[in-house]
Amino acid sequence: PAGVASVFFGGGTPSLMQPATVAAIIERIDRLWGLEPGAEITLEANPGSVEAGRFAGYRAAGVNRVSLGIQSLDDGELRRLGRIHTVAEAKAAVAIAQATFERSSFDMIYARPQQSVDGWRAELAEALAMSAGHLSLYQLTIEPDTPYAALEQRGRLSVPRPEAALALWEVTQELTTAAGMPAYEISNHARPGEQSRHNLVYWRYGLYAGVGAGAHGRLAVDGRRVATATERSPELWVELVERHGSGVVDQQALDPLEAADEMLLMGLRLAEGVDLGRLARIGGVTPREDAIVALVDMGLLARPTAGRIAVTSEGRFILNELVLRLSRAFEPAAAAA
Repeated sequence: PAGVASVFFGGGTPSLMQPATVAAIIERIDRLWGLEPGAEITLEANPGSVEAGRFAGYRAAGVNRVSLGIQSLDDGELRRLGRIHTVAEAKAAVAIAQATFERSSFDMIYARPQQSVDGWRAELAEALAMSAGHLSLYQLTIEPDTPYAALEQRGRLSVPRPEAALALWEVTQELTTAAGMPAYEISNHARPGEQSRHNLVYWRYGLYAGVGAGAHGRLAVDGRRVATATERSPELWVELVERHGSGVVDQQALDPLEAADEMLLMGLRLAEGVDLGRLARIGGVTPREDAIVALVDMGLLARPTAGRIAVTSEGRFILNELVLRLSRAFEPAAAAA
């Protein structure tokens, strides 16, 4: 559809693309679909790859927002997380980003092994003081082929128990809310107007084209949602584009129920929740009223307002279970009317 509201350059773009390449891509997007006035154009960067001159080039190319993968403000923790940048480099990158772009954000990881509540409170307070209005704060998950994964396999890793992780989450909500940056999504916090428009497209189950290596997309084709995926290897992706004009390696039309499940899973991550009317239009279904009432009575869903359902703070800890229960309670939208 015409009118692109946001563009995202991921994968630590500064280490992959010259500013001229970014400018050419933005120009082609505008030519093909048209960029909305004030469209958000975000660049993802690793702190160790940030250079003031190149960032100025990206700004001139049209980028107006940057997202930095800082992860921690402790050098020892950065090494354990497998990051190659230092805290000093991270702080320098934040300063350059804020001096260059209109909007910026950075990521932090908590619930790390042996992390204390007091330690996280101090680290998060420092991060909030550095922030320009948006922070992504993720609880640690053990990913394959990382230093933490290797330690876990050898029995040398001790991540916080559920009650300890809860205490860390509560501190996160306390400090971000006090700073005027409450959670608008499970792991994302922002001042009013600073929410990531790009990520809101995902969570609101909008349409987006995934173009580069390893990118996923959701398109509308002949009235159906189509899930696309591109080749993950940049080298093979380039070969496919040169040979066939596209790096897409998987393309599947979703049936309405699959689309409804995706919309529910993504939308319930948001504080604003899911519009049941739109769920009915996209998926042709809606959860039975008795299933919603039962979850409201358990304190896991907020009482529906304006045709929307949203999880409570307690519900966020078992989001997947809530999605499963609501999905099992789907009925045809006409029958629910």
